[in-house]
Amino acid sequence: MDRQELAGFLRGRRERIAPADVGLPAGPRRRTPGLRREEVAQLAYISTEYYTRLEQARGPRPSREVLTGLARALRLSDAERDHLHHLAGAPPGPPPGPSREVRQSILDLIRRLPGSAALVLSATYEVIAWNDLAAALLEDFSALSRPQRNLVRQAFLGPQDGRRERYSLTDPEAFSHAAARHLRAVSARYPDDPEVAALVGDLLVGSPEFARLWADHDVRAIPTLRKTINHPLVGPVTVNCDVLDIADHDQHIVLYTADPGSPAEETLRLLSVVGTQRMDVPR
Repeated sequence: MDRQELAGFLRGRRERIAPADVGLPAGPRRRTPGLRREEVAQLAYISTEYYTRLEQARGPRPSREVLTGLARALRLSDAERDHLHHLAGAPPGPPPGPSREVRQSILDLIRRLPGSAALVLSATYEVIAWNDLAAALLEDFSALSRPQRNLVRQAFLGPQDGRRERYSLTDPEAFSHAAARHLRAVSARYPDDPEVAALVGDLLVGSPEFARLWADHDVRAIPTLRKTINHPLVGPVTVNCDVLDIADHDQHIVLYTADPGSPAEETLRLLSVVGTQRMDVPR
């Protein structure tokens, strides 16, 4: 365990996080950059005294549970998480859960595709990045909470908050079956992740269809190459659906594109101009 390096690393990671990044108010009397020590301790579920001793290079070797809490509280990338473990003298094991960190190059890529609706999905089908056309075609994901942005949860349990879905698929069964197979494989890759377990538990309780599919133990991947999306304002839009793997993060880029010269291409061009504004509301 390298106490000095660990202390400096924790301090540097703490100071780079804005309070708003973790849902905390900045406050007028905040004199130090980033989070306070007590805030990191609270987010990591450890005592402030213990965390302070770690930053002062006086603490004992943290357990793997403490390191996991610190990694989540400090929003560490996979590489930073591994570095934290090495500094603490505890070589990292497999990732505790699906990564939600999207590389900047991927964010730049989907924003440079104005004619394609692009999403980035985590291993659990949570929408973790999207471009403007995806928001116009499917949903304004920025207005949704994390549970609402999970496409598997939405497929089997519905919106769950009283709102109406902004779009629907003409083949919901095909997506549901593929999503259940995918989630079965994901649960095997992340057996100790509480969020994966909670998602599967909610689906088993809330959806008899999911429970039936889950009991099949089927993990076959059957790609869907075309989808027809029922948009509430422009009607049915038939698009190509291509999925690109981001293997090192266990994520996927989903691209919805239209055939050149097709009515769907004109519709996507219209949606790219209109964006997420409501065309059915008089001005």
